[in-house]
Amino acid sequence: MQNETREERYYRHPASTDSLPHSHTQTLIDSPQQMKHQTWPRASPSPFSSLPFSNATAPQFSTRSTRPPPSPPAADFTALPYDVLAKIAASFDHPNLRAASLVCRAWCEALRPLREAMVMLRWGKRFKHGRRGVRPNADKALESFMKAAARGSALAMVDAGLIYWERGEKPKAMELYLRAAELGNPSAQCNLGISYLQVEPPNTEQALKWLYKASVCGNVRAQYQLALCLHRGGGRVRSNMKEAAKWYKKAAEGGYVRAMYNISLCFSIGEGLSRNHQLARKWMKRAADRGHSKAQFEHGLALFSEGDMMKAVVYLELATRAGEKGAAHVKNAVLHRLSSASRDHAMHLADSWRALRSV
Repeated sequence: MQNETREERYYRHPASTDSLPHSHTQTLIDSPQQMKHQTWPRASPSPFSSLPFSNATAPQFSTRSTRPPPSPPAADFTALPYDVLAKIAASFDHPNLRAASLVCRAWCEALRPLREAMVMLRWGKRFKHGRRGVRPNADKALESFMKAAARGSALAMVDAGLIYWERGEKPKAMELYLRAAELGNPSAQCNLGISYLQVEPPNTEQALKWLYKASVCGNVRAQYQLALCLHRGGGRVRSNMKEAAKWYKKAAEGGYVRAMYNISLCFSIGEGLSRNHQLARKWMKRAADRGHSKAQFEHGLALFSEGDMMKAVVYLELATRAGEKGAAHVKNAVLHRLSSASRDHAMHLADSWRALRSV
């Protein structure tokens, strides 16, 4: 423990290759007891020519020497105030924090608290998940996260907020999310936005504010939640399907499965976008191949209507196993049309199926 909390001398040893495990931020857990996310709310020649040489006059050269104007002095980043630098680096992961510490002696000194926080953050994750011979202990994990948060780590603020949220202490969780969100952490901004939707009464305006900030930073979960808010509306926020479809598409392109399913529906029924059967089928299959049960059911029905019985049975079987009750009836009807060997092959394909990776 002592060796791991000892200050690393980055500035004197730039060739050091030791590194802490890459830390990662988390967002709110998708579970019915915590953050419930709805899927689809109900409601020529060149134009240039050379100058004629015969008409050109010789240029007049001056014998007076000319010098270029002096360039403005380069910005001295070593003079950044410590508090400003600490805010900029609050969301840095370990590799970026180590690289920033190697810039100069002033930066190395300014980022010392965040390097200490990174060690505590690592221990917090060990206690939370029971890694490297450490037994899971939520209290010790929270203690480590709070110590790291006190040293300015936005990553630790997010992790501590998650534990408080899981314990039902939502005000403490939202306070930590807000601190990290104001430091520019996209995961915290996303969690804070979702939190405003979960509290009583919901605050849709504040939710949209923070979800938008996280969305423009590329957080796909925030993009999906922002699209849902714009889709449903609420409070002073009116439904805007054109904007909702835009963010569904961005989240889908980023790999978010629920957004793939929703953008497929947008293309299918022409809501927020022009109808496009080909794109609708494309996104539905992508969602189905990543384990979305409703997409598997829908894609199976589409394959059945096209006469591709074998593939239809596979997707309908997957949807049935995932709990889609309507899929079982259609699957059984299709199975009666297949030979015994084809039925066995279809079940084998379903058994060996694995979902593609998604966000």
